[in-house]
Amino acid sequence: MMSYVKKIADHEGVNQAKFYKTTLFRSDALLVGLNCLEPGQVQSAHTHDDQDKFYYVAAGHGRFQLGDSHIEAAAGELVWCPAGLLHGVVNVGDGRLTLLVGIAPAP
Repeated sequence: MMSYVKKIADHEGVNQAKFYKTTLFRSDALLVGLNCLEPGQVQSAHTHDDQDKFYYVAAGHGRFQLGDSHIEAAAGELVWCPAGLLHGVVNVGDGRLTLLVGIAPAP
């Protein structure tokens, strides 16, 4: 049976070579994932031509690229990225940056 409730802390992880990511939930309509970036780690700028994306900052502090702009967001803030907009993030804090990520429709 599918679990409809997940505790974020149970799914956090570390990948020293690249940021850590895992899928929490997936359907045809939506993918919900968890990204963990250690200090200085980067999710390189990229696009999703047909998918909207959000980042909810669960912990830490990141600098997000959204098109030609750069903004900073910290725990409790939500970053929206519509389909086709170049986006990426770097952990600019002293601790782990934990992001709840949603992509719709699911890739």
